[in-house]
Amino acid sequence: MTAATPVAPTPVSPTTAHVVGRRRSTRKRRAGRVGINLLALLVFGVMVFPVYWMVSTAFKPGRDIFGFTPTWFPIHATLANFGDAIHRQYFWRDVANSLIVVVAVVTISLVLAFLAALALAKFRFYGRRAFIVLIIAVQMIPLNALIIPLYITLSRAHEVNKLSGVIITYLTFVLPFTIWTLRGFIIGVPKDLEEAAMVDGATRFGAFVRILLPLVGPGLVATSIFAFIQAWNEYIIAYVFLSSPTKQTLTVWLASFTTNRGTSWGPLMAAATLTSLPVVVFFVLVQRKIAFGLTAGAVRG
Repeated sequence: MTAATPVAPTPVSPTTAHVVGRRRSTRKRRAGRVGINLLALLVFGVMVFPVYWMVSTAFKPGRDIFGFTPTWFPIHATLANFGDAIHRQYFWRDVANSLIVVVAVVTISLVLAFLAALALAKFRFYGRRAFIVLIIAVQMIPLNALIIPLYITLSRAHEVNKLSGVIITYLTFVLPFTIWTLRGFIIGVPKDLEEAAMVDGATRFGAFVRILLPLVGPGLVATSIFAFIQAWNEYIIAYVFLSSPTKQTLTVWLASFTTNRGTSWGPLMAAATLTSLPVVVFFVLVQRKIAFGLTAGAVRG
């Protein structure tokens, strides 16, 4: 018997091996992208579902809200919950209070933050770095840890249960963020533009008004929106500092739907939907400037 002749393996060309390797890497990338997209959809669903449930419950009648079988869609849609919310006591007064607080906080914070950011970005003075570190440190302190010291301080100044006290308190956590963001915008404006304007005959104030201010305009808009969202949605400070129903904000007014007899879920969801509408409208109108403010303002410097 003759021994079997061993068969030599078929040689693989370098080109074929390279193509196979590229296909495998492409499949891995596609699988990774699919996994990331599925995870993103899951996170998106978890975040959006409470909002959807709030809005859908606002249109449901009482029998669908309290039924044992969940009603995923408002089949018997009604606007009665919105009517109950709007005609509830102190609604319009609290709307006015919220608007007063938000307008005051946004205006004062923008003016003070712009001047402080201009000094930090354009001038070199003693204690500048320490001040910047202090701004960052203040943003890291939890708001709940400041409630008792702020309450004691404002009570001694007779500012408890007053909108002015809430406005001052809101400025303590809105100002650091606005200063830090506007500083990044101002640093991003080249000094050569102002110097060229002054060479052409403009004064320093004229170069500031005609050159720097228009270029920092998008940063002012984005920062004002962030300040608006923080002041409009805040609840804990307003709940602790404002005890009179005539001086409360909308977020505190929402708590009035829960009483000893239970919670009026339909009107509560309708009121929460109405309260969130201004923030949603603002975000939809200026979402591009908000994204630009995050990337261009807060990262630089």
